[in-house]
Amino acid sequence: MSAASAGLAVLPASVDDIAAAGALARRLALSLLPAGADTRRCDRVPVVLEVAGARLSLRRTGRGAPGPVAVDFGSAGMRHRRPAGHNDLLGRAVGVGRKSPLRVLDATAGLGRDSFVLADLGCEVLLCEREPVMAAMLEWGLREAAASGDPWLCGVLRRMELHAGDARDVSPQRLEAIDVIYLDPMFPARDRRAGVKKEMALFQRVMERDDGQDDAAALLQWARGTAAARVVLKRPLRAGHLACQEPSHSIGGRAARFDVYVRRAQV
Repeated sequence: MSAASAGLAVLPASVDDIAAAGALARRLALSLLPAGADTRRCDRVPVVLEVAGARLSLRRTGRGAPGPVAVDFGSAGMRHRRPAGHNDLLGRAVGVGRKSPLRVLDATAGLGRDSFVLADLGCEVLLCEREPVMAAMLEWGLREAAASGDPWLCGVLRRMELHAGDARDVSPQRLEAIDVIYLDPMFPARDRRAGVKKEMALFQRVMERDDGQDDAAALLQWARGTAAARVVLKRPLRAGHLACQEPSHSIGGRAARFDVYVRRAQV
């Protein structure tokens, strides 16, 4: 199912955004709504990509719809993750400190949050996102963050690169230089936080594939067949091993765990 058939359109927030919104609509093969249309009263599509200056947001339409979701690397939430325990768990899982700089391929980049954490920890990260809408949101988010002029933010961004496509299409030469492949497949959210549920509902609206578990297993098999020293798979804390592939070890947190498949030492 394509994003277009799922009922998605591009909305320019104002007349000043029409040109950028139109270019995005043509690129993604989506319809273009009138500038400034009221999303609370929009019944043409259930979800819109809203262009407002440098910001690209995904939002549901209709009365009572939750707020928009955007890639915002400079948000307070992202800054809060710097000293948080999640950083320590993810850093330990990929092997931060074993080699500098550690080159990581995030095969399921999504909103780029874990990629950003890894880049903040000093890794060089290649963000791979095959869903065109998500890739566009990442592209806009990276561009908006780079234009902020924030020294810390720009320093992290210099270690991030976007590949708008399937990780399995990355060139063999590029893959040979990768130390770690990171996978965070999209599974039904068990997190009770409203923000997480809102994002998952939106993503499921625009995802082009509906084969999550099987596709995640195929990604894991591909990753383990590369020359990467280790593969790290994020899983719900109490979920079984994906495709019955037992990891070398696991690092657990409060709600999720990281299954680590070690192939060789990172040197």
